[in-house]
Amino acid sequence: MIQERAISYSVDGVLHEGFLALPSDASALKPVPGILVIHYWFGVTSETKSKVSALAREGYAAFAVDVYGTPFHPKNQEEAGAIIARYKQDRVLFRKKLNEGLAILSALPEVDSKNLAASGYCFGGTGAIELARSGAPIKGAVSFHGGLDSPEPSIGKNIRCKVIAFHGADDPFVSASDLDAFEQEMREHQVDWQLVKFGGVVHGFTNPEAGNDPSRGLAYDARADQRSWQGMKAFFKEIFK
Repeated sequence: MIQERAISYSVDGVLHEGFLALPSDASALKPVPGILVIHYWFGVTSETKSKVSALAREGYAAFAVDVYGTPFHPKNQEEAGAIIARYKQDRVLFRKKLNEGLAILSALPEVDSKNLAASGYCFGGTGAIELARSGAPIKGAVSFHGGLDSPEPSIGKNIRCKVIAFHGADDPFVSASDLDAFEQEMREHQVDWQLVKFGGVVHGFTNPEAGNDPSRGLAYDARADQRSWQGMKAFFKEIFK
């Protein structure tokens, strides 16, 4: 039993629309931990909403932040690629949008603002780590098949939370040098971090819409999807104990 609703908000005069799901018994008298969910490259789609609702069924308040804004939701892969390129090049803007979403989640009366985390998928997996790098007051950041590059390693000093990244070991979109840079950043700044690799798995393994042809470098993998979901649940149980 969960509650679901859209939440509209403005950033720099631009309309954004996120999606919230709560356990039915969450209230100001019984607040629950909050999870900021950061979407795939196509924005807050039905797939993102399904992740949000699933988290609510696990007992969390989950809010899908709209990074792009409603006028900029992509209609095809070309538009999506151009939009995510903008945010990957402008990490300051990316972090600002994420923190705006976190502020909305934190302010909800049903949310325990001292127990927050972030999870993200693909583009959103990069976002979960960028939110941590911003110094946001979260207890954990979870990346599912996200970009793991480290363009500005020095800001790793701002990370105040635990980090876990679930990664397809055969993902062609994340280079060995990106993995090395991520690990070095985490070590240098003494972050409590984990990198979980799934053998024989490529990019997009949590998304059924990615298809089933790993030769494309992008494919759903039911086993990795289930294992990473269980890993995330264990991670949340640890950080919110």
